[in-house]
Amino acid sequence: MTSISSRLYIFTLLLVLSGSCVAGAPQPGDIAPAVEIGHGRNGEPVHVADYAGKVVVVSFWASWCAPCRKELPMLEGLQKIADEKHLGLQVVAVNIEERDVFRKIALKLGDMHVKLVNDRNNRSAMAYGVKGIPHMVVIGRDGHIARIHVGYGDKEIDGFLAEINELLKTA
Repeated sequence: MTSISSRLYIFTLLLVLSGSCVAGAPQPGDIAPAVEIGHGRNGEPVHVADYAGKVVVVSFWASWCAPCRKELPMLEGLQKIADEKHLGLQVVAVNIEERDVFRKIALKLGDMHVKLVNDRNNRSAMAYGVKGIPHMVVIGRDGHIARIHVGYGDKEIDGFLAEINELLKTA
C-alpha cells in the first residue's frame, strides 16, 4: 500500500467510525432509548416506559452546573402544575454525579414533584448521547423524542416550557 493510499484508508476508516458514533445518539423522531434512566432516592430503577402515555422531560444535571440549578426550580414548578391539573407530564431530573453526592443533594432538596434519579455508571447519559450538561430530552406521549436541547442557558428555558405545553395539548 502506498503512503497516500494508506492515509486515505485510515482517513476513511476514521470517518466511518466517527460517523457511527454520531449516528448512535438519538434524534428527534426516534423512539426514546429503552434503558434504565437512573435510580431514585430509594434505589428503585426508573425507566421512561414507566410513564407511558405521558409527556416525559428527561433533564441531565449536576449540582455544579449553574444553568441546571436555575432550571430545576422551573421544572419543579411545571411538574407541580401538571400534577394539580392532571396534564400527563413527568419530569425526570437525572443527576450525573456520584451516588453519595446525589443522596446529599436529594436530601437538601427535600420532597419534590420532579422525579429525582441518579445515573449510575452513566448508562442513560451514554444512551441519550449526553456529552455535556445541561441536556434535556423531551419525549412525546407516543414514546418518540420530540425535542433535544443541549448546552442552553436560563433565557432559553421559557421557550422550552412553551414547547412542552404544546406537547401536553396533544392527545
